[in-house]
Amino acid sequence: MVDIKIRFDEMLARRKGAAPLPTAVVHPCSVDALAGALEAAQAGLIEPVLVGPAEQMREIAAAAKLDLSPYKIVSTGDPEESASVAASLAGGGKAGALMKGSLHTDQFMHAVLQKENRLRTSRLLSHCALIAAPAYSRPIIISDAAVNVAPDVDQKRDIVQNAIILAKALGIAQPKVAVLAAIETVNSKMPATMDAAALAKMADRRQIVGGVVDGPLDLDTAVDEQAARIKGVESPVAGKADVLIAPNIEAANMMYKELMFMAGAQTAGLVMGARVPLILTSRADTAQARLFSCGLAVLLAEATAKDPALLHPAVSE
Repeated sequence: MVDIKIRFDEMLARRKGAAPLPTAVVHPCSVDALAGALEAAQAGLIEPVLVGPAEQMREIAAAAKLDLSPYKIVSTGDPEESASVAASLAGGGKAGALMKGSLHTDQFMHAVLQKENRLRTSRLLSHCALIAAPAYSRPIIISDAAVNVAPDVDQKRDIVQNAIILAKALGIAQPKVAVLAAIETVNSKMPATMDAAALAKMADRRQIVGGVVDGPLDLDTAVDEQAARIKGVESPVAGKADVLIAPNIEAANMMYKELMFMAGAQTAGLVMGARVPLILTSRADTAQARLFSCGLAVLLAEATAKDPALLHPAVSE
């Protein structure tokens, strides 16, 4: 079994000594939401701006023996106002990332999508989960488990491109992307296989760039080289996938939660496709999961600051 915490710690150790990332923490009105942000601050990852009802946050912190005195607080009245104010801070360059606290995802995302907050790019927003499972040799990205319900092939193109950008920010020079289906052959009665084949061809035509995309692949052939050999699947991605693209939100969400709750995987989550990293954690996530998600956001922000073109790949239209 692999020590997954060591893997995440090693990933974060790359940026040791770098300045923390100013991060607007949106409505952190639970112990885990506050503790996760403060732990990330104490680890030198982020410089949090706590956006929410000031008195409520102080009461929660006092009960949990958390010290908020070193951190800036922007007081708001409710989750919607918290999200709007935080998004405005990020859009105005006063925060380099947004971190979801204890509010609903739709409240958080609504503020991000507002034109006046200047956070959108030309691509669809999509969720990427970085998964480190004890029984698997390396971390892997799963998308989209939280934002897009039933994406069509054009939306999946952006989902794939966003995942490639994140993988490259983590240092994978040419990410291998497996577009998943229940089988590894194209079947006109199974739409997921048709979408997967279309996405692979889009990558051939440079409508998706920066990685190697293949599909359809079923899960075992995507992640296990022996399974791919037994099934006779010849592909540069089979058994070596860095990214798994699920056919819909149900498949991705179940895979993500099965690995986390039943296989002891550690996770970090971001929403990609905006001008700044969006740290989208579940209200049930632990402080450690929030810490790792902050680390993932910092690595992405530093990679895109070093190479701004990473966020804007030159694709064929």
